[in-house]
Amino acid sequence: MSAALSHLRVIDLTTNLSGPYCAMMLADQGADVIKVERTGEGDVMRRTPPFIEGESAPFMLWNRNKRSIELDLKNPDQLAVCRDLAASADVFIENFRPGVAERLGLGYEALSAINPRLVYCSISGFGQTGPYSRRGGFDLIAQAMSGLMSVSGDEDGPPHRLAVPISDTSAGMFAAFGILTAIAARERTGKGQQVDVSLLESAMSKSVYELAGYFATGERPARLGQQHRGSSPYQVFQTRDGWLVLGAAAENLWRRACEVLDCMHLIDDPRFVTRADRVRNNKALVALLQARFAERTTDEWFSLLDAAAIPCGPVMHHDEILRDPHVLSRDMVVEVDHPRAGRQRTVGTPVKLSGTPGGVRRPAPLLGEHTAEILAELGRGPRPDEAAD
Repeated sequence: MSAALSHLRVIDLTTNLSGPYCAMMLADQGADVIKVERTGEGDVMRRTPPFIEGESAPFMLWNRNKRSIELDLKNPDQLAVCRDLAASADVFIENFRPGVAERLGLGYEALSAINPRLVYCSISGFGQTGPYSRRGGFDLIAQAMSGLMSVSGDEDGPPHRLAVPISDTSAGMFAAFGILTAIAARERTGKGQQVDVSLLESAMSKSVYELAGYFATGERPARLGQQHRGSSPYQVFQTRDGWLVLGAAAENLWRRACEVLDCMHLIDDPRFVTRADRVRNNKALVALLQARFAERTTDEWFSLLDAAAIPCGPVMHHDEILRDPHVLSRDMVVEVDHPRAGRQRTVGTPVKLSGTPGGVRRPAPLLGEHTAEILAELGRGPRPDEAAD
């Protein structure tokens, strides 16, 4: 059976990460994603290291399953091609600074006039409205201004940037969700609409414990390092030869963990009787548990805790997780043939559909690789096979 979104055509006019990540999610589920790139230059991510045979590895990862067309949007004829693409599409995604798409004649009002069913998604740093809307925004800025950075890092250390681009990828995921929500609404109304997603709000929405706590108490959330705001023990511990995480906040898990760790005396300790007690006295509890974890290896503790059905896991490096038998069994590492870089590994899709499965069907495109093919589909030139004849 065809993939779930194989009936959708998506025009991806985005660069960097948030927009391309959104389009990748749709492409992985079967959507025909046409990536519009600047003539001769392409997406700025094409110049981001590391490279394989001259091709950017980051670009290849989150631009798979797409086709590429080169267009100079300052050229009226080629701008008209982009408008033709929008007229033939279900979804149009852009991540220009607000106002730029409108100046090009590619704003929501202009494109919806020629295609009322178009779902138009705008991804920006701060959204399409509000005092900050005209500012540019990056993942770093969103992490700083959303509150995420203020609560990340060591308890007594400086604000800490998360190493993963949480604002960018979250914005891409929320954009994909918004697009599919608008598609669902279109089934009832027959009309498209604009989806407005910002990096700031996407990052801000991740602070669920912090915002709930502030709404309840009015107190500024503190930086807690490894400590969880509502669970204990729930963090990383150092073993004899590595690191292991333990999530045993629930009363039944806490009791079983004490049995495995040979710390049954802690169950009746007045500092640790309830979950709230353990959160309040987390430092003292962690110090006691840490002494026990240091006595055995990660594998030894994992085997004992896992056998007792206590949620735990080793802290793994990326090379280790890519070899993990469970991850491999779930098709999270797949291979694809790239015309220049050769056979490449890439990460699989985390969304598994039983009836209409998605997946990686094609590699990231070369710059403009499908220009002639796409123009022919628009009736603006011969098909590539016909031109060859």
